[in-house]
Amino acid sequence: MVEQGRVRWKRFALVFTPVVALTSLLVGATTEGAIGATFVVSSSTFKLFTGELRAQGFTLAGGVDRDIKGRAIPVLLTGIRRAEVFDLCQSVVLKTPLGAVTVRITGGRGDAPVVAEDLVIDASAARAAAAFNDIQLGRDASTLDAPAGARGPAGTFGAQSRTVVLRNVRLTAWAVTAATFTLPDLALSLQVGDNPCF
Repeated sequence: MVEQGRVRWKRFALVFTPVVALTSLLVGATTEGAIGATFVVSSSTFKLFTGELRAQGFTLAGGVDRDIKGRAIPVLLTGIRRAEVFDLCQSVVLKTPLGAVTVRITGGRGDAPVVAEDLVIDASAARAAAAFNDIQLGRDASTLDAPAGARGPAGTFGAQSRTVVLRNVRLTAWAVTAATFTLPDLALSLQVGDNPCF
């Protein structure tokens, strides 16, 4: 007689709960309307990779995030009015009692890009090949033509450009917000082990 499979509910809950939380956050980001750009960040970063990002209205400024313990985290605020993202991969590695588990979100494969409006990325590190049009370096960060939450304090360094194309983008980020975030081919996967996008 064949033994019926059984679900180990404690293990299932340990792995599934963070996935539900991440999915809820992502679905919420697709809702029309502005999302608050200021919130308490988690105690860990996540990875973002894209083969190509085409931006209209691009800004950079320094900023500060805070975690649940009130600790200040310096970040590079990257603001984009409208972005088309091709070959997107977002990953976060979760530490669980079962070991490391990687949650991956992908989209923008083929000819259907991920589209985001009023996008703000709170990054701690970034690498990419970039081509800017109409760039301004050294502009006061408080005067940038940026989405809400992407301006820096008055008197600090800022930069902006009318358009930019970034290729082979590798970002380590603390937070991402957007007014709209549309993934025509969203795929969510769960992998055992430490398997980030880069």
